[in-house]
Amino acid sequence: MSQLDPDDTTPLLRDDESSDGSVEEDSSSRWRSIRVMYFTMFLSSVGFTIVITSLWPYLQKIDSSADASFLGWVVAAYSLGQMVASPIFGWWSNHRPRREPLVCSIFINLSANIYYAYVYLPKTNNKFHMLMSRAFVGFGAGNVAVVRSYVAGATSLKERTNAMANMSACQALGFILGPALQAGLSFIGEQGVTVEFIHLRLNMYTSPALLAAALGIINIMLVLWVLKEHRVDDHGRCVQAINYTSEDRAEISEETEETIDQVAVVTSNVLFFVVMFIFAVFETIATPLTMDMFAWTRKEAVLYNGIIICCIGCESILVFLVVKMASQRVGDRPVFLAGLAIIFAGFFILLPWGNHFPKIQWADVKNNSLISMMSGATIAPNSSLEPTGCPYEQTWCQYTPAIHLAQYISSDFLIGVGYPACNVMSYTLYSKILGPKPQGVYMGWLTASGSGARTLAPIFVSHVYTILGPRWAFSLICALVVGAIVLLSSVYHRLIAFSVRHGRTVE
Repeated sequence: MSQLDPDDTTPLLRDDESSDGSVEEDSSSRWRSIRVMYFTMFLSSVGFTIVITSLWPYLQKIDSSADASFLGWVVAAYSLGQMVASPIFGWWSNHRPRREPLVCSIFINLSANIYYAYVYLPKTNNKFHMLMSRAFVGFGAGNVAVVRSYVAGATSLKERTNAMANMSACQALGFILGPALQAGLSFIGEQGVTVEFIHLRLNMYTSPALLAAALGIINIMLVLWVLKEHRVDDHGRCVQAINYTSEDRAEISEETEETIDQVAVVTSNVLFFVVMFIFAVFETIATPLTMDMFAWTRKEAVLYNGIIICCIGCESILVFLVVKMASQRVGDRPVFLAGLAIIFAGFFILLPWGNHFPKIQWADVKNNSLISMMSGATIAPNSSLEPTGCPYEQTWCQYTPAIHLAQYISSDFLIGVGYPACNVMSYTLYSKILGPKPQGVYMGWLTASGSGARTLAPIFVSHVYTILGPRWAFSLICALVVGAIVLLSSVYHRLIAFSVRHGRTVE
C-alpha cells in the first residue's frame, strides 16, 4: 500500500476522473463490509442473550452452593472480560488490518462458548468454571470496539446516524433472537440427550452456547472473505485507510489530537456507563425477580422471560426506526434526553406498592421436607415439587409488597423504548464528537466504560436486591437516571459534532 507524505495534510482523495463503475464498485464494497460489521454486532448480541435467561437455573443445577450474589459475578464476568479486551482490540485495529483482531476475538468467543457447554463436567468448583467461561466469552466480545470504529470511519457525517441506528437495530435483533432461541431450545428439557463419545449433555442449557459457537464460525468466514478496509471523510469522500502505519496516523493526529473536546468525550463515556448500567440491572434481575414475585419455576422463568425479552427486542427495532426520523427533525441530544426520561418512568413504575405480598418459599420447603421424610425419597431439582416463590432467607420478602405482573410488563415496555434511544444516541454523538481521528482506541474506551457498567451492575443489583429488596434497588436506579439527566443538561451545548464545533459544518 502506498505511503502518505507526512508533510501533506490533505486526505488522499480518489482521482476525479475515476470511472463511475469504479466508484460504484467501491461504494458497494464499502457497504458490504459495513453489513458484515452489522452481522458481527448481531452475533455478539446473540452470544450474550442466548444464555442470559437460563444462566441462573443452569448455575443452580450444576452447583448447589451458588447463590444469587454469585449470579451477579457470573453475569459481570462477561462484561469484565469485554472491558479488558475492548481497548486492546481497539488499539490493534488502529495499527493493523481489522481482520486480525476480529478473527482472533471471534475465535476466543466461540471457544469459550464450547467451554460453557462443558462446565458441568468437573467434579468440583463448577460455578467457577462457569465464571471463567463467561469471562472469556466477554473477552471475545471486545471486538465491538472494532465494529463501531469501522462503521464510524466508513460513513460520512450524514450517513452516521442511520448507520449507527442500523447497527443498534442489529444488536437489538440479537437481543430478540437470543432469548427466542433459548426459549425454543428450552423444550429439549433439563435432561436432554447425552453424546457419549464427546461426553456432552445436549440440553436446554448447553445447546444455546453450542449454537452461538456455530454462528461464530460463520462470522469468521464472512470477515475473511467479504470484509475490506474502507474509510471516508465527513463529506463521504473516500480517503486512504489509516490503520497500517504510524506515518499515516501522524498525518491526521496534529489536526485532531488537541482539538477534540475532551469534556464532551468524558461526559459521553459517563452517560454511556449509566445507560449500560441501567440496562444491565434490568436484564440481570429479570429472572430472579419473576421467580420471587410470580412463583415461576426455573423452566417457566426461562421461557416467559425469553418471550418478554424477545418482545422488547421487536419493540426496540421499531424505536430505532423512529429514532432515525426524530434525530433528523429535532437532533440527537433531545432524543437522548427523552430516552432517559422514559427509562426513569420505567423503573419508577417498578417500585413495589400495595398490600399484596409475594408467596414465601419456606412453606414449599417445609412441605417438601415433610413429603421427603414420609416417602424416604430425595426431591430432584427438576421435580414437580420444585420450591417456588420468594426465598425465606431474603427477609424483605416478608414485609415488601409484591410487584404485580402488570407493573413488570409496563416497566418492560417503557425500558424497551428508552434504552434503545439512549443507546444509539450515545454511539452517534460520540463518533461525531471525535471527528476524523482514528476511533479504534476511543471506541475501545467507550466499550470499556459500558463493559465496566455491565460488570458492576450485576454485582450491585444482586447484592442490593438480595439484602434490601426491590424497593431499594429500583429507587437507587431512579436516582442514578436523574443524575444522568442533570449531567446531560449541564453539558448539552458541548455535545456537538467535531466539524460543527470547528465551523466546517452547520448543525
